[in-house]
Formats: sequence, structure tokens, C-alpha cells
Amino acid sequence: MYIEIIILSVLRHGPIHGYELKQRVRTVTLNELSNNSLYPTLRRFEQSGIATKSVEMHDGRPPRNVYEITAQGRGRFREMISTLPAELASNDEEFLVRVGFFAEIATADRIAILRARDAVLAQRLAGLNSVNAMPSRTADRHWRDVTTARYVATIESERAWIGELMTQAN
Repeated sequence: MYIEIIILSVLRHGPIHGYELKQRVRTVTLNELSNNSLYPTLRRFEQSGIATKSVEMHDGRPPRNVYEITAQGRGRFREMISTLPAELASNDEEFLVRVGFFAEIATADRIAILRARDAVLAQRLAGLNSVNAMPSRTADRHWRDVTTARYVATIESERAWIGELMTQAN
């Protein structure tokens, strides 16, 4: 869903043709967006009234499809950035893209997003602690401890950051 959020975000800046949209999404995500991902998404947006498509004619060149967000699309964008469904809260990109739009959403929605992510992290931490409590041979334990310690530190660092964001979100 985060790619859809980014596509709609780009469309908010005005009409744009597919190739340029693809380039802007790549700039933001640092990932290549394939035509097989972009154009079906744009078709879905058209079918649901989130975006419109017009054809721009050019002398000596093939026509270009130009896409534009609709009022319904702007509403859908706001809805998408204002919620983080539980099934997406474990996905780093889904979480971070919403944090990137915190200036545009209500405080209560920010807090809900942060709480959803923190709940996932707390669950991961509990799972790691149960793994650490499992008995194992000494040789196996060293590498397990090294990797779980790193993962625990990463989770605790993110949870501390979320705590800071909670303070800033108010």
C-alpha cells in the first residue's frame, strides 16, 4: 500500500505522465517501479475514481497518457496516510511512509500509527526473549546470542524513537 501512497502523493503536485511519475517514485523510494506495477495501479485508480487519465498529443511523437488525482483521490490519500492497519504495522516502509506525512494528519491518527508499530515491536521483542530462554548447546548459543542481541538492540532503538515521536506528535 505504501507505493500507492507515494504515487498519490506525486499526483497531488499536478498532472504527470506515466514515465515521469515512475521516475519520481523511484527518487522517493530508491527502488525501481516496474511498468507492471505502476500501470495496473493507475488503471485501478482510474476505475475507482481516484485519478483520471487524459491523452496528450505531440507532433511526431506517440501520444502520452497524463494522470491527475481527483478530489476522491485526495480523500483516499488522506485516509491511507492516517491509518496503519495491524497487518501492515510490521512493514518498515508502510510505517515510515506514514511518519513522513505526519504533518498532514491529526494528532490522534499519529498516535494510533505509532502505537500500532510499537505493539508489533513489543511482540517481536517478546518472541526474541522467548528464543533466548530456550536451552541450546554452548557452541550454538554464541551465534544465536549475537544475532538476537543485535535484533533486540535494533528494536529497542526503534521503540525509543517511537517514544520521542509520541512526545513530538502531541
